Amino acid sequence: MASIFTKIINGEIPSYKIAEDENYYAFLDINPNAVGHTLCIPKQEVDKIFDLSEESYMGLMRFSRKIGIAIEKAIPCLRVGITVIGLEVPHTHVHLIPLHNMGSMDFKNKETLTPADFEEVVAKIQAEL
Repeated sequence: MASIFTKIINGEIPSYKIAEDENYYAFLDINPNAVGHTLCIPKQEVDKIFDLSEESYMGLMRFSRKIGIAIEKAIPCLRVGITVIGLEVPHTHVHLIPLHNMGSMDFKNKETLTPADFEEVVAKIQAEL
């Protein structure tokens, strides 16, 4: 059965898409640690990041770097943090989180955004790509 992320890639579930190319997809986390919290995923459904081919892994990191740089330009923050946990969804995903303090990386602290807020964040990040 396809993961929720594969369903997002296929358009079966809506997302706040930041960017996409032939191999990778970036979208806002709908339960964000901070405004601008973005997930970068390979379109190929692979559960664990180190099970990706070296080429796909390096491509995901290049894609994530590009998105992270745009986030840092678009969203006021000290820096953009990166983490890979992968326990919630069995599909490799990189979290890019605008950091304001160490608590920004604590997955217990969440922001609440409206659909309009999400759309505004998408537009700001896309403008920096």
